[in-house]
Amino acid sequence: MAELTPDIIALTLLSGAIVGLFLAIFGGGGSVLAAPLLLYVVGVAEPHIAIGTSAAAVAMTALVSLLGHWRGGRVKWPCAIVFGGAGLLGSVGGSTLAKAIDGQALLLAFAIAMLAIGLSMMRRTEKAGNADVSITRALMLRLVPLGLIVGFAAGFFGIGGGFLIVPGLMAATGMTMAAATASSLVSVVIFGATTSSNYALSGFVDWPLTALLVLGGALGGAFGLWVAKHLTDHALLAKRLFAGLVISVAVFVAWNAINGLFLAP
Repeated sequence: MAELTPDIIALTLLSGAIVGLFLAIFGGGGSVLAAPLLLYVVGVAEPHIAIGTSAAAVAMTALVSLLGHWRGGRVKWPCAIVFGGAGLLGSVGGSTLAKAIDGQALLLAFAIAMLAIGLSMMRRTEKAGNADVSITRALMLRLVPLGLIVGFAAGFFGIGGGFLIVPGLMAATGMTMAAATASSLVSVVIFGATTSSNYALSGFVDWPLTALLVLGGALGGAFGLWVAKHLTDHALLAKRLFAGLVISVAVFVAWNAINGLFLAP
């Protein structure tokens, strides 16, 4: 576990603030920078610890956001619980497999996932849908397999999975983007808590760093909400610029992972 020197505390708070800022502005996908920041800014040496710690912080941060959406009545609980419950099993399997993989190989896979997230954020998203969707047997038959797949991916890559959960919920139920975004937080909390708990069993979660990330995330998120209000007329451009940043970081992470796997002595 990292020694909490003043430099480490400051850098972790800053990293959490960056993640919180982008989460507040862009939602799903914003948390994907958490593990790279822990590795290359804070200086966490073990990739598994960076991924396990970031999963725990993302789950806690998402829980705070979920409570706000719950109070606002935007969460479609039946659909969210079915999707998240199915995905819980998948996240156990995905995180268990990830723990058994070499750290640099896991980082390379993580970089590929980051690249997919960045490319997906380049697309213009549609906001139409059914605002009054309710659970049916037919919906459950679509939600369960999709939840399993997304949960596995979230557990394996150690990310909240918001970038997969939102389109998954929309595809399975036809709900609106706003409802899917709010409802996705149920799965982000479940997947993140399951993944981080699994990693913690192997000693791969640094809890003091997790607390600092969450604190920084709260500060960054508050500022991000203010920024988001002023980006209304340029939201698509801002999202694509952020996507470019994610893609650039993905290339950087991939290069370091390849270097660690094949080029390092």
